[in-house]
Parts: sequence; structure tokens; C-alpha cells
Amino acid sequence: MMHYILALDQGTTSSRAILFDANGAMADSAQQEYAQHFPQPGWVEHNGRDIWASQLEVAKTLIQRCPSPSSIAAIAITNQRETTLLWDRKTGQPLGPAIVWQDRRTADQCATMRAQGLTELIQTKTGLVLDAYFSGTKLAWLLDNIDGARSRAERGELAFGTVDSWLVWNLTAGASHITDVSNASRTLLFNLHTLEWDDELLTLFNIPRAVLPTIVPSAGQLAQSSPSVLGHAIPITAMIGDQQAATFGQGCFKPGMAKNTYGTGCFMLLNTGSEPVASRHHLLSTVGWQRASSPSGGLHTTYCLEASVFMGGATVQWLRDGLNIIQTAAEVEALALSVPDVGDTYLVPAFTGLGAPHWDGHARGTLIGMTRGTTKAHIARAALEAIALQVADVFEAMQKDAGLNLSELRVDGGASKNNLLLQMQANILGVPVIRPKIVETTALGAAYLGGLAAGLWSSTDAISALWQEDQRFEPQWSDTESAVKRARWRQAIERAKSWSQD
Repeated sequence: MMHYILALDQGTTSSRAILFDANGAMADSAQQEYAQHFPQPGWVEHNGRDIWASQLEVAKTLIQRCPSPSSIAAIAITNQRETTLLWDRKTGQPLGPAIVWQDRRTADQCATMRAQGLTELIQTKTGLVLDAYFSGTKLAWLLDNIDGARSRAERGELAFGTVDSWLVWNLTAGASHITDVSNASRTLLFNLHTLEWDDELLTLFNIPRAVLPTIVPSAGQLAQSSPSVLGHAIPITAMIGDQQAATFGQGCFKPGMAKNTYGTGCFMLLNTGSEPVASRHHLLSTVGWQRASSPSGGLHTTYCLEASVFMGGATVQWLRDGLNIIQTAAEVEALALSVPDVGDTYLVPAFTGLGAPHWDGHARGTLIGMTRGTTKAHIARAALEAIALQVADVFEAMQKDAGLNLSELRVDGGASKNNLLLQMQANILGVPVIRPKIVETTALGAAYLGGLAAGLWSSTDAISALWQEDQRFEPQWSDTESAVKRARWRQAIERAKSWSQD
């Protein structure tokens, strides 16, 4: 009988479930979008019930369509990171909205803490920059702004979790309150060196320990779904943040291998091996994954350098939903191709601030260089160029931090299906950009981790043998052309930053 891994891929705009077989091939999939909420400028929220309902629906759909539910060897979970939920341990109901990773409401609190001289301490312990992107200040905001939440949390009545914790809590009918090391490393509350919650950080952010989940490895016998939820007791053998999962799915198992995911945001990760590398260029040091190196071996932790760009595919969504110049995201490529260049028009999509390497939470979106001849096609092309230029900025910073020249970039995510975008990326970077045959590497990476723990694959070498190239995009620009483009881009970036200072 063929065995499958059921990968649950809970993303920022939709929940997906994918069945992967023992060859790493997608056997079936289901996807459901859910509502986005923007109650104030810079605020981004989800309803935790929507997250769970959409994920449960697609999981049940695949279980029902599977020839035999007993052929599902395990569940593997990957999730949007940093998004913060707080719920009642007795009822399982959220106390307020899920504050999404893009949300900037705590930017002023972070600025205050930076002014207090806490940046170096926090970065040394966590590997992260002090920014509203991460979960710590989001959780503090929920505790301070929901009536009675702080005192209830201190009494142990409430549970905090990122989305992985929320899914496992619901899958196990409240039996398991856990998070894996990759997600814990995104909270500002986790010590990257001890791999535990840090009491000094909890005090700084005013977070009661009683609200926190137990930290577990990214792969192993982590929990088991309740038959009352899915109809079957299925082992949960992997939990991992989405970008770390994509790195695993791209086969970046050796130090020096890097990938970039074009999702709602853009996320570039570089495997740095068994020790965290401190960044000197405003990148993040993070846990990649933690798993047993062999069935009988101890736990091995892999670390990564990461660069996060807030607006990737979300920039194309803005063209669709905000400007209404396209009806579907897929239309952007044809529209952008209808003009030969951007006409010296630049879009800086700092709608929720700028991520790496700038980390300016107050920068705002800027469209500059327009003339009477500027059309929606120029804006569409500028939007795609903006994605590629942001990635180029972090690619450069990552090479400096790692002290090496990256010879290629593996890419994935929904927007990596856009050939024009990937050609732009190769032109600007000056190195080949390689798209694999399976671009849904987030779910695939979680499935690989879960499958290793469940015995479907024997080693990472066996997984590496499954990776296949789909298309390679070679650079077509001269170094001069790339340098001119990036210099103009830097001017536009400075205008976006200066807007917040006027």
C-alpha cells in the first residue's frame, strides 16, 4: 500500500492541504482562502476561527478523497510565522484577533525599547532585530489591550501560540500546547543559544511564562490528532515555520545553500550549519530545523541566516485589489510584458514598512518617476521589478554576512511561476535563478521532515535525489546595467524612508 504524508500549509491568505507520496510527488491538494482584516493603517488581522476552519476543511477534504485513511502515515504542519494568537485554555476560543506578521501596531513600542538601549541584548540572545514583525510585542499588546487578559494569563488560564501551536491545539482537541524550535525562534522570547524560553526576555517584554507552549523539535513523534477532529488518530511528526520548511524542501541541507520564496512576502534563507551566524547587515539569525540525525541519534539543530521582505506577492495583490488594474494575479506578467521597460518609474511597496536590510517600520509605499506617458503596464512592470530589487538588496547583504559569493539562487513560491519576474531577478543579481519542478516547497519541506520521522525516507540524501530542476534563468544584463538599475532603486528607497520623517 502506498503511504502518504498529509502536509497542512497554513499561509497568510489561504490554508492548503497536500498529500505527498513516497516519491515526493503531489497526489492531491485542496486550498481555501479566508478573510483579511485591515482595521487601521498598518494593522493586519486574521480571525483565528477562520484560520482553523479553513485548515480543517481542506484537511478533511483530502482525508475523504484518500483511498484509505490508514495510508496517511503522518501529518506535517507548516505555517505563516510570527502571527500571534491568544486563546482560552478551557473553551479553546480566541480572546481577540490574530495579529498578523505584517502588522505594525507595535512599531512605537519597539522604537522605545531601542531608545532604551536594548537592541544589542535582544539581538545577541535571539538573533533577531527588535521589530514589530515578531511575536513578542504582539503578544504583549494582546495581554494589555484585552480586558483581564494579563491577570488571566498569569493564572495559567490562557494560551499563546503562533499558528503552528493553534493548529496542533485544535487537531488534538486541546491535548497538546506545543511549538517547534523554528517557530519559537521568531518570537523575541527564545534564546537562540540555549534553545529555550529566556527569563530575561520574558521580563523585558512582560510576558508570563504560564502562557507559553512547550518547545519541541521540528520533527519526531510530536503529537497525535484526536479522532473526534479528523475521524482518525494520525501522528503529527513535523512542525516548522514556512520559510524554514521551504529551505528544507529545496534540499538546502548543506551550509552555503540558499533559497528565496516568493510568497506574500519574499524570504531568503541560507543554511549556516550547526552554529548561528551573527549578522552585521541587519539580517536575522534563526533556527532552521531540529531533528534526530539518525533513528537512534541525538537531536541536531541547523541554523540559517534569513532576510525578510514584507511585500512580495502581496504587491501584485495590491495591483489587483487596491488599484484594480488586473483581475487576477496571473494577468500581471502579460500586462508587464506589454511595455519594454518601466519608463524610469519605481514602486517601493513599503505599505507596512520596510523589512531587511532596512528595518524601517515607518517607511511608506512610494510610486515615483511617473509622467503623462506612464500607464498601468509601467506600474505593473515596476511592481515586478520592485520584488526583484528587494530580493537583490538582501542577496547582497547575505553574501557579506556569510563571507561568500552565492553562485545561484533556488526559488519557489507562487510568484516563482512568473517567468518575467525570474528573468528580472537573474538580470539584477547576475547569477542563475533556478526554479524546481515542485514550487510548493513549503508544504513539501514539511512533508519531507514528517516523512523522515515517520520512516518514509531514510535520509536527507534520499530526499536530495528527488529534487528536480524545472527551468534555469541566466542573467542577460551587463554589470553596468544592473548597477544603474540598483542605484536608481536606492534613490527611490530613500524617498520612501524620508516620507515618514516629514
